[in-house]
Amino acid sequence: MPSERASEKRGVMPARPPIGRDHGGIQALDRAFLILDVMADAGGEAKLTEIAATAGLNVSTCHHLISTLHNWGYVSRGANSRSYVLGSRILHLSAACLRQVDLPRRAQSFLDRLNDQTKESVQLAIMQDTNLVHILRRESRHAVRVDAGLGGNAGAAHATATGKAILAWLPPNELDRIVADKGLTAFTPHTITDIEALKEEMRLTRRRGYSIDREEFRPGVICLGAAIRDHAGAVVGAISVSCPAFRATEEYIDELRVHLIAAADELSAELGAPGAILQGPAKSMAAE
Repeated sequence: MPSERASEKRGVMPARPPIGRDHGGIQALDRAFLILDVMADAGGEAKLTEIAATAGLNVSTCHHLISTLHNWGYVSRGANSRSYVLGSRILHLSAACLRQVDLPRRAQSFLDRLNDQTKESVQLAIMQDTNLVHILRRESRHAVRVDAGLGGNAGAAHATATGKAILAWLPPNELDRIVADKGLTAFTPHTITDIEALKEEMRLTRRRGYSIDREEFRPGVICLGAAIRDHAGAVVGAISVSCPAFRATEEYIDELRVHLIAAADELSAELGAPGAILQGPAKSMAAE
């Protein structure tokens, strides 16, 4: 069994559930996750016989399970081929988890600054599978402010500036999957409800370097959004700034755009993204 030191290293990790005692559980999955835990406790590398003995598994059964984990990238062969190591797919899951946990904290100062500069409402959002989730918000400083009404609208990515800023950079098949799952609900008469029209809007968003919600989610509300990227250049979320339609002159929108893109670029740089990859052509809406 894992040493006391290994158990101490696990610290805040939840206890392993007893295999086979959880109603509805699948034994093969229990055993596969146990194998990953055993390898982690061993420092990330162990021999087949060691893994099998620690997990209490038949060597042949353990080998079959490890082969499946290897096929998925969760386990790899060690340098000498006599042992197994945790695979790169583990890092993929870990990075995704850390982004969700760490992003709001890292983004706070940038949203605060954007809120100070524009005096308008600003939001931070991420995609969780097919759901658009707004995880941070700063209210407008103006006496007349807007309520973007984003809470609980996980299926509004196609109609919001944050959602469109994220969708624009997804692979086409991923965009199709999200639309197939959530549909294209018409929140206002201005909402894009045709998939081809949405794809054209995504093309324009990539060309501009920012997204626009022209009263597509809430009547009387205009929003601009910009994507946030991580060290690998992948889009991990978006920030947006919202204002009442009566304030949204071409000059005002252009001013908001400059502050928004600067905040998104600097937050992306904070996350290790390659330099200046978000900013599109420096032009106002009048020049579109």
